[in-house]
Amino acid sequence: MKAIILAAGEGRRLQPLTHSIPKPLLQVGGKSLIERHIERLVAAGISNVIVNLYHLGQEIERVLGSGDKFGAEITYSREDQLMETGGGIAAALGLLGQDDFVVVNGDIYTDFDFGLLNLLPAGVMGHLVLVDNPSHHPEGDFAIEEGGLLARTGACLTYAGISVLSFSLFSGCESAPFPLRDLLLPGAEAGMLTGKHYQGFWSDVGTLQRYEELKVERG
Repeated sequence: MKAIILAAGEGRRLQPLTHSIPKPLLQVGGKSLIERHIERLVAAGISNVIVNLYHLGQEIERVLGSGDKFGAEITYSREDQLMETGGGIAAALGLLGQDDFVVVNGDIYTDFDFGLLNLLPAGVMGHLVLVDNPSHHPEGDFAIEEGGLLARTGACLTYAGISVLSFSLFSGCESAPFPLRDLLLPGAEAGMLTGKHYQGFWSDVGTLQRYEELKVERG
């Protein structure tokens, strides 16, 4: 499988840090978030990685280069406008190919083992990793029903920003900015998404406070 790391966001809630540093290059324990992702993907046997770029994308490209130093092959999907999470993936489909692919948000920190991710079974359009609801997102996103199917009602957990998605999930998508949520919600309602509850370490590095707390815990 290939993987795409979503690294295009502006990180407005992390300003002023993100005026000069793109969010995926923020460091925890002496290493950037995105470098950690690439190392963990390669360790799981996923070495073909696409990175989408917009805000300060040249800085990310400067640090990662071709991926040789990680044992990876990195290709860049450069956006002329911020395409959001769904639009950014759709814009990179030509690089991802028509097989299932891994998606990782560039602004999370986790010890999740990407080797646990597999190709999707027939009839499934996506498999999402879910975590316990953090304090800033108490309502969650999806519930896991019997058999692993996702639903919008029940004891909801939070989407971790890690998934395996099908090329066909994006069928018919126009080249325009849109959040991935616009595809995941109807996918769950149609019974085409599965999920797994991950109970290891995970943090959404979305604000200055959460970033500082993460550095204290993991720095």
